[in-house]
Amino acid sequence: MAERELPTLGFGTANIGNLLGVLSDDEAWAVLDAAWEAGIRYFDTAPHYGLGLAERRLGAFLRGKPREDYVVSTKAGRLLEPDPTWDGQALDLGDSYHVPASLVRRWDFTAVGIRRSLEASLDRLGLDRVDILYLHDPEGTGDLEGALATGVPAVQALKHEGAVQAVGLGSMTTRALELGADAGLDLLMVAGRLTLADQPAAARVVPTCAGKGTRIVAASVFNSGVLATDDPDADALYQYGSVPSAVLEKARRIAGVCRDFGVPLPAAALQYPRRFDPVAAVVTGTGDPDQLRQNVAHASREIPEELWAALVAEGLIP
Repeated sequence: MAERELPTLGFGTANIGNLLGVLSDDEAWAVLDAAWEAGIRYFDTAPHYGLGLAERRLGAFLRGKPREDYVVSTKAGRLLEPDPTWDGQALDLGDSYHVPASLVRRWDFTAVGIRRSLEASLDRLGLDRVDILYLHDPEGTGDLEGALATGVPAVQALKHEGAVQAVGLGSMTTRALELGADAGLDLLMVAGRLTLADQPAAARVVPTCAGKGTRIVAASVFNSGVLATDDPDADALYQYGSVPSAVLEKARRIAGVCRDFGVPLPAAALQYPRRFDPVAAVVTGTGDPDQLRQNVAHASREIPEELWAALVAEGLIP
């Protein structure tokens, strides 16, 4: 996939899969419509997001849109299968999705499993192809190296066949990202590990990607919420959990520097990953159309170089 074909700002669909709360079909449609009207043409999804709900909603929205006008990525590694023990009422709250727990996720990074996952995703999306296929959270299997030993050749084979245009790996875990960078995949989706608050991927992942020509898509740039407002709050989320006191203190210091330069903290958070050469795109998600439009505005806001220099001088970023 040529770089010009990957828009620099994408929309992540976890929220329209009912992550952390319920959206109706109409509300999910409104968010997607706001993204389209704001010019977003890259949409990232996964079977994991709402047990397929995000893929179904995204596919319904894109139906009728010219296929050459947008880029879609999805993920593989978790197969969705019927849960024979489901009581008809339980929700998937263990994974923070407010959807019926009628399906279970089963880890599978074999060639057969990856192919089955892609075929099921295409069926839910109602598409004949996706542009990018990521291996999703291989560390979750408990055997990271084993998952990559089968998963990397599997996605590369699908690319060779022309089933997808580009392949990669997405993870919140630095070790998985390091091994993904070593594998020389087309793309890495770096989730929460290359942000204003937390940059462990800067040490080895970024230079390895630069050397191999692997592009990075930065996701979870707000670290689940602590960087999403101008005044980081103790009740904010960090990686879908409580924010550690040290992270909160750092976020507040960063917010103070941003205020000194008249720059909203979320704008700096959205733009920071693009300062690393291999980063080709930033993906962010929300369940609120107004927040989405604000994110788009933040992504294009002019930020003085002096702000970044001040953050470096304060020891807040490398």
